[in-house]
Amino acid sequence: MNKPRVLVLLSTYNGKDYLEEQLDSLLSQDEVQIEILIRDDGSADSTLDIIQRYQSRYRGSISLYRGENLGAKGSFFELIKYAFEKGIDYDYFSFCDQDDVWKKNKLFQAISLMNEKGYDNKEEPLMYCSVTQMVDNDLAPLATWPKVPRKPLTMYNAMVENVAVGCTTVINRSTLDLIANHLPLNQDHVIMHDWWMYLCVSVFGKVVFDKDPYILYRQHSANVLGGENGSLKARLKNKYQNYTAGKNLYIRKNQISEFISCFYSKLNSDNIRIIETLLEKLERHWIHRIMYTRSFPFYRQSFVDNIILKLTYVTGKI
Repeated sequence: MNKPRVLVLLSTYNGKDYLEEQLDSLLSQDEVQIEILIRDDGSADSTLDIIQRYQSRYRGSISLYRGENLGAKGSFFELIKYAFEKGIDYDYFSFCDQDDVWKKNKLFQAISLMNEKGYDNKEEPLMYCSVTQMVDNDLAPLATWPKVPRKPLTMYNAMVENVAVGCTTVINRSTLDLIANHLPLNQDHVIMHDWWMYLCVSVFGKVVFDKDPYILYRQHSANVLGGENGSLKARLKNKYQNYTAGKNLYIRKNQISEFISCFYSKLNSDNIRIIETLLEKLERHWIHRIMYTRSFPFYRQSFVDNIILKLTYVTGKI
């Protein structure tokens, strides 16, 4: 039986400190045929030297594109376009950060779980995501993250919350085609590429979430691992402030508007009505928004987040 062919999409930017460790873990994947497509996002350190050294060592397995600095979101959307143009011979596509370490069975586990769930229809968009094992700079374990979703992974969740950690995601060819053929016209309205993928597949296909981690997700010294400590009142206050911070104002509304604009011709009438109602109520008086939240079909995975979601919707700042 032929091994599945997987194209790994890796965006790099000044990644010299950990890139070799990540590349070694990618090239050591079991039970799959792997190639790596790298887009460098304008590195100014020795990242390109490292990549070119690996290209010489693993001829034909690594492709490199160099581009201007777009940031992670823009760089991954460019990788999606590159993969669509060259990826006709691949069965699956996986997204990758430059500073993690993958367990040897990460990709095989993702493909196996999709097949076990019966998600093996090549014509249907499919997406795998999972929890991660968070580690420090030296790969010492910290915690697993995110929490395993307790509610269905549907459009009603994906419109208002992202459960997909980008570096864990694996998609099939049908998903890549769907996204590449309906790229957002205004990327500023998209929160992140992984959330966009989760939203797309939740509407048009199936999403599977793995409760077991197969990635060592490195936390840099500047990162802070959040927690769920404190009273309910304190947690609500903290989360509400995070949701309504300046950079977070209207980000879900903008992304939902971009989504319906990109996919209007593919959406069924029920989905269009549901999405348009969500957006239309936002433009009405706050009393109408309160009434709407009583039959609100959208949900986040945690009780606290659901309360905050409704509060922010009532204020019109979703």
